[in-house]
Amino acid sequence: MNIPSLRAVSLVAVSFLFAAALPGCNDEVGSDEQARRAYLGLDKSVEKSLQLGFAGFNAATSANIPAQTANGDASGTLTITGQVDQGSSSNKGMRLRVGMATYSDGEVTPAEGEEPVEITYQTVTDTTMQPELTLSLRNIPNGTFTGTLVGTFQMDGELEGEVTLNLTMSGQIEDDGTGKVRRKAGSTTITGTAKSGGDGEFQVNVTL
Repeated sequence: MNIPSLRAVSLVAVSFLFAAALPGCNDEVGSDEQARRAYLGLDKSVEKSLQLGFAGFNAATSANIPAQTANGDASGTLTITGQVDQGSSSNKGMRLRVGMATYSDGEVTPAEGEEPVEITYQTVTDTTMQPELTLSLRNIPNGTFTGTLVGTFQMDGELEGEVTLNLTMSGQIEDDGTGKVRRKAGSTTITGTAKSGGDGEFQVNVTL
């Protein structure tokens, strides 16, 4: 599934500011610089997770959405499962889980002049323990949404260990022209943190 990325803020540009003040890293996630790189490898997957969540919302015929899957740009899969509120209300919630299996979007260049890194991500297979994506839709179809993405991802490759996301998001939703609901491109703000298993932390602030 090919999902285009729409950025109002360039993560590469933001990352360059961090790179100027932070040293390089070794193979273990344990510094702000390493947490920054760990997030950049996951960045595309956040947007993909949102799009898959909305696809599941539109496809649902019961409380459980059909599993929605996308490939990593380089390897592996991203799978969204979970539940959505039923009924005729214009306000609905989704309680979703984010699963990854040897997932990678390929090489990421953290900032100008830095060496690219490639990281592979994995989650536990037990869906009740996977990272949680919670979305609240208001005034469907042409309204707003808020949400959170919280959970831990295992890493392999040029960084090893774990990275934990704690993100908050908000934006607008719209009718896609066929009666289904989609996220309005360019309206979504995502903020929060990516933390290492130790004391490393990266402040996330992007617009999709």
